[in-house]
Amino acid sequence: MTDCGCNIEIKSREQSKVLIILLSINAVMFLVEIILGIISESTALIADSLDMLADATVYAIGLYAVAKSPLVKIHAAHLSGIFQVLLGLLVIADVVRRFILGSEPDSLLIMIVGFIALIANVICLMLISKHKQGEVHMRASWVFSKNDVIANIGIIISGGLVYLLDSRYPDLIIGMMISLIVIRGGIKIIQDARNEKKLLSSV
Repeated sequence: MTDCGCNIEIKSREQSKVLIILLSINAVMFLVEIILGIISESTALIADSLDMLADATVYAIGLYAVAKSPLVKIHAAHLSGIFQVLLGLLVIADVVRRFILGSEPDSLLIMIVGFIALIANVICLMLISKHKQGEVHMRASWVFSKNDVIANIGIIISGGLVYLLDSRYPDLIIGMMISLIVIRGGIKIIQDARNEKKLLSSV
C-alpha cells in the first residue's frame, strides 16, 4: 500500500497553526515592548522587543517553510539565525549608546512589562514544546522561545535592581546579556542548519 501523505499533511497543518499563534503573540509583544521600552528608557525592554521582532520574523519564515522540502526548511532556519545575530548586534550598539549618553529607566514599568512578556513567552514555549525535537525550522522556534523566557526573567530582576540600587546599570547589563543570548541562539541555529545540510547532502 502506498503512503497517501496524510500524516505529512496533518503534521504540516499542526505546525502552521502553532507558528501562526507564535507569530501573532510575538508581533503584538514587539509593539508593546518597543513603545513602552522607549517611554521607560529601558535598554532591556528595547532589546527584548527587538528579540520579539526577530522571533516574529523567524516564525514567519518557518511558516513559509512548512510543507516545503527539507532543503527549504534548512535555508529558512539558516536565514532566521543570521537575522537573530544581526539584531543582537544592533542591541549591543544601543546599549553602548545609552551607556555613553545616559538613561533613566523606569523600574516599575520595566517589571510590569517584563512580567507580561514572560507570560506571553511561557505560552509560546508550551505551544512549541512538543516540536522541540522536530524538523530544523521548528527546533529553531523552540530555541527562541526558551531564550525569551530566560530573558524575561532577567528583565524583571533588572527592574527590581534599578529600583533597589537607584542605578541604570542593571538595565544596561541585562540589555547586554539579552543581546548575547540572542546572538548565541542565532549562532546555534546557523550551526544546526549547516549540520542538517551536511546530513542531507550525504544521503
